[in-house]
Amino acid sequence: MSIVRPFRGLRPKPEFASQVACPPYDVLNTQEARAMAEGNPRSFLRVNKAELEFSDSANPYSPEVYQRAKENLSGLERAGIMIRDAQPCFYLYRLTMDGRKQTGLVALTSVAEYDQGKIKKHEHTRPEKVNDRANHITQVAAQVGPVFSTFRRKPEIEAIFTRVSSLNPLIDFTSSDQIRHELWVIDDRGTIAEVESVFSTVDALYIADGHHRSEAASEVARRMREAEPGHTGQENYNFFLNVLFSDHELRILPYNRVVKDLNEHTLDELLAKSATHFEVGKANGQVEPKEPHQFGFYAAGQWYILQSKAGSFDAQHPIESIDAAILSNRFLTPLLNIVNLRTDKRIDFVGGIRGTQELERLVNSGQFKAAFSLFPTSIEQLLRVADAGGVMPPKSTWFEPKLRDGMVVNLLTD
Repeated sequence: MSIVRPFRGLRPKPEFASQVACPPYDVLNTQEARAMAEGNPRSFLRVNKAELEFSDSANPYSPEVYQRAKENLSGLERAGIMIRDAQPCFYLYRLTMDGRKQTGLVALTSVAEYDQGKIKKHEHTRPEKVNDRANHITQVAAQVGPVFSTFRRKPEIEAIFTRVSSLNPLIDFTSSDQIRHELWVIDDRGTIAEVESVFSTVDALYIADGHHRSEAASEVARRMREAEPGHTGQENYNFFLNVLFSDHELRILPYNRVVKDLNEHTLDELLAKSATHFEVGKANGQVEPKEPHQFGFYAAGQWYILQSKAGSFDAQHPIESIDAAILSNRFLTPLLNIVNLRTDKRIDFVGGIRGTQELERLVNSGQFKAAFSLFPTSIEQLLRVADAGGVMPPKSTWFEPKLRDGMVVNLLTD
């Protein structure tokens, strides 16, 4: 069973949506956010990343920053830029990238189900990032950015999505990165009841992106339960903003790697040692792996193909069979002594949307010594890891397109 709940969303008026909606708070640094919001007082970056309005020396986790976010959100509502629906609604949010569409339900999902493991996760979270978003939610009194989740394909849900999206969307714009964003409001009681009923037959929801947001929602609920003796479990803070997509529509791009040195090996030595676990061959041009367990390796102006040898990894293990794990366990750690991908400063990560040409550029510039291109992790691999209660290898999934913050906001006040 999966609980989905309609809510009174705060959303931009259609004519302002393209000015309001912005990338998630964690895909831009402060300088990038400041540049993107410059000249646009309506940008939702002023809510989800309010530190851009302060000096570089300001603490982005200070109460003053969260207070500014609250003021900026209230200002958008007072000015009529964003409006709140009078009755609880669901929303349908479609993103189209390069002609490829994915359509998700914007709803509130249950903190209790998350805490019980019925909404499954596959990543560890960092306490300081959870605390930041929890403090933001608490002080702003709103969940301003959604979690991005998936569920196993269900024809009954597809039928509802198809029916709703056959109508003209309320919001329809193309962002500067050429992603089309469409939003429909589901406000008739019959369809709302139908959505609630069909999702009650969904065995589990899976967080694809937004682990810190969901963990922060859980932390906020815990704090508020402790502060409210009359807690009933139905308060808005017991639910969190989520967009739910069918697994078959989602797209994961490769998450590639670049390294700053060869751990005192010559290139020839490194290639020779890698032959223990990989078939190694020279390539003509850039290598974008065509199948799982194949890797591209670029160094000294030459691309190589590294093909994992049979038996060099546990093909049945839900985590060890993921390419990011194979590369770490059979190359990065034993040969380059890169043990902790989260903390080692000798490695960096490049989202697949930037292409293998970016890997070449970084190595040719001298910033990095070598690069690795990977085959993308599949949605089914992610679901298998989550079902097993496991954790994905670090930096193994890059979802595109990204949801935009500010399309629909969940206020914690009635």
